[in-house]
Amino acid sequence: MKVKMLCRNPDDYVRETKIDIQRVPRNYDPALHPFEVPREYTRALNATKLERVFAKPFVASLDGHRDGVHCMAKHFTSLSTIISGACNGEIKVWNLMKRECIRTVQAHTGFVRGICSRFCGTSFFTVGDDKTIKQWKMESPAFNEEEEPMHMILGKTVYTGIDHHWKDGVFATCGQQVDIWDEQRTSPIRSFTWSVDSISSVKFNPIETHLLASCASDRNIVLYDMRQAAPLKKVIMDLRTNAVCWNPLEAFIFTGANEDYNLYTFDMRYLDTPLMVHRDHVSAVLDVDYSPTGTEFVSASFDKSIRIFPADKGHSREVYHTKRMQHVMCVKWSADSKYILCGSDEMNIRLWKANASEKLGVLMPREKAAMNYNQKLKEKFQHHPQIKRIARHRHLPKLIYSQSKELRIMREAQRRKELNRRKHSKPGSVPFVTERKKHIVAVVK
Repeated sequence: MKVKMLCRNPDDYVRETKIDIQRVPRNYDPALHPFEVPREYTRALNATKLERVFAKPFVASLDGHRDGVHCMAKHFTSLSTIISGACNGEIKVWNLMKRECIRTVQAHTGFVRGICSRFCGTSFFTVGDDKTIKQWKMESPAFNEEEEPMHMILGKTVYTGIDHHWKDGVFATCGQQVDIWDEQRTSPIRSFTWSVDSISSVKFNPIETHLLASCASDRNIVLYDMRQAAPLKKVIMDLRTNAVCWNPLEAFIFTGANEDYNLYTFDMRYLDTPLMVHRDHVSAVLDVDYSPTGTEFVSASFDKSIRIFPADKGHSREVYHTKRMQHVMCVKWSADSKYILCGSDEMNIRLWKANASEKLGVLMPREKAAMNYNQKLKEKFQHHPQIKRIARHRHLPKLIYSQSKELRIMREAQRRKELNRRKHSKPGSVPFVTERKKHIVAVVK
C-alpha cells in the first residue's frame, strides 16, 4: 500500500520573523512589472483625455454656392474631386486638395435633384426640376468654348434622384417611377412601378450590381432586380424614409434614413425585423452614406448636425455641429475613409475628419507606434466607468441637448404606460412588441 504525505515548509510562505505575515511571491524578471495593470490604466485614462483635448474635426469650408446645397456626388476615380448641386440649378466641381471650385455650370432651371458620376469617371449625370437628364464632361471646356451638355434627355415628369451602375453604362432615375436607362438610348430600357407616390432616392448595390433600392413618399422601401420585369419586395414603415444606402462590403445590408429621427439597418433577405435601430438624432434624418470599410456610416439631419454611427451599434460615436451650420441636406464619406463632406442650407460645404482627434500629415514611426499603443489601451479599458464617461462626453448645442432630454422623457413615459397597461390587462391581450418591430407596418412580396 502506497501512502502519500503532504508536507509544507513554513519557510516558503512565512517570513523570517516567524510572525504570521505571508510572504509575497515575486518574479524577478525585469520585463514584468508588479503594477502593470494600474500603470496601463493610468496611461489609458491619459490617452482618452488627450483624445478629447485634440478632437478638432473641422477641416475646411468650401464657400461659393449662391443657394442651399441640395446634393453631392463623389468622383469614381479621383479622391480629391467632388461635385455639388444647389437649389438654384448650379453645379460646382471642387478640388479638395486646393479647397477651391474649379468649374461652375448653370445646369438646370430650379433645383438640382440628383448627381452621379460615371463608373469610369469621364463624365457625370444630373437631374433637375426642369424634367431633364443631362450628361456633362468631367473636364472643363476650352477657354473660348461654351459650356454644353454632352447628352440631354427630356422626360415627361420631374426626376428626383439618379444613380449610376458600378460596372456598366447604365443608370437609374426615380420620380413617378424607377427607370433604368442605357447611356446610348433616349428612352428607358425598363421601368418599375408598384403603386407608389413620388420616389425620392434610388441606389445601386455596389456588390450585387443588378440590385437597387428606392424609398418613396408613401413610406415604402422597395427593392428591385434589373433582370426582372417587376420589383422584388418592399417594406412599409411608420413614417417616410428620405434616403437609402447599401453597405459596400456586405451585399445584402442597407440602411434607411427615416423621418422618425432614426436610421434602420436591414438585411434584404429578412425585412420583417431591422438588424439595428440607430437613434440619437432629434429631427428628421435626410441623408446617409457608408464608409468604404463598411463598418460605419454617417447621417445628415434636419437638426443641424451630422452623426457617425458604427454599423452594429444603436448610438452614434460622434456628433459634428457648428454654430453657423443649418439643416444638413446631404452627406458623403470620402473614398479614402478619412474625411466626411456635408452640404447644408446656408450654401456651404464643410469638410470634416472622420476621426476627430486624428493628426493630419506625415507621422514619424515613433508617433505611429505610440498612437497604436494608446488605441489598444483604450480598447482594453473602454468599459471602465471613468474612461467610458470621458470617451462618451460631447458638448451639444442647447437645442439638441434639450430636445434629446425631452425625447428620453417621452420614451420613458410610453414604456411605463405600456407596462401599466399590460399589468392591469388580461394576460396576452397586450402583446410585447420589440423596439425593432414597432416601426415596421408590413412587408409585401
